[in-house]
Amino acid sequence: MIGLMLFGTETYHSVRAKDTHVDSSGYFWWSSIRLDSDPLNRLPQVAAPCRLDVENCWVLRGEWVDPGLLTRALMLSAFPAFAISVLIVSGLGHLGINEIWSFLVSLPPLIFAWFYFVSWLVDRWIFQRRRQT
Repeated sequence: MIGLMLFGTETYHSVRAKDTHVDSSGYFWWSSIRLDSDPLNRLPQVAAPCRLDVENCWVLRGEWVDPGLLTRALMLSAFPAFAISVLIVSGLGHLGINEIWSFLVSLPPLIFAWFYFVSWLVDRWIFQRRRQT
């Protein structure tokens, strides 16, 4: 449950960060992971130039995002879930499916399954240690 709460918190912060500046590139940043809403570039969009009177109008060629400590802890502790999610997202992206939705739909069940598996292994190890003594 803690892993899912951390995922939800980082998703909330990533959505809020997207709302703070104008970005017409079609990318969504989940922490430091860039997700493309149109991976095959079927609907190319030309970015409108910034007007000088608009506050918070940024033109970004690339963006460096530093994940926080809790997000790093989640990414390290659930590394197999993130690795499988990368395979799923990139595979579906080659088919033209939105990477944002495939990431947000596939990762929570994978995080849950990974931590459930780890807790099952720990429980089994504790049970066998008690049985030996």
